Amino acid sequence: MNIEPMTQEGYDKLIEEFKYLKDVEKPRVNIEKQEAAAQGDRSENAEYHAAKEKLRHIDKRLFYLNTIIQKSQIIDPSKLSGDKVHFGSTVTLRNLESDEEERYTICGVLESEPEQGLISLHAPLARMMLGRGLDDQLSILLPQGKKEYEVEKIEYIPIFELKKKIRTLKDYGFK
Repeated sequence: MNIEPMTQEGYDKLIEEFKYLKDVEKPRVNIEKQEAAAQGDRSENAEYHAAKEKLRHIDKRLFYLNTIIQKSQIIDPSKLSGDKVHFGSTVTLRNLESDEEERYTICGVLESEPEQGLISLHAPLARMMLGRGLDDQLSILLPQGKKEYEVEKIEYIPIFELKKKIRTLKDYGFK
């Protein structure tokens, strides 16, 4: 089984969503389905079919979340050394072609926000950065072509301080 590294905060959010869907949302939608079924003919009952569809989505999400929970490995990046790139590192790269700086933080799949520079550990660029040190160069073949970088800075910034989209209970439901 492949492990899915994540921070404690990421794991806590995962558990929060799982419990909410299992203990609140699924029972609520089950009641919706039962009430719709009590209205009579199910074949043309839009409310009944909508509730069944919501339950299907909830069950799929619960299955996915449970799979991630089983594979999860909580890592505290602040306890890892800062001399090499690892999970949780915020890395400043110098694009050797454009001489521009780019900053990325390597995080778990469910913690990623590529538009904020939070990239999944499984992303090609993240995999190329892992284990690199200051001044190391790396090149990667991307859909836009080959890019070459140099590692300028490795630091630890808590992932949830960088995130812009932190899901809450209101985001977990299926309305």
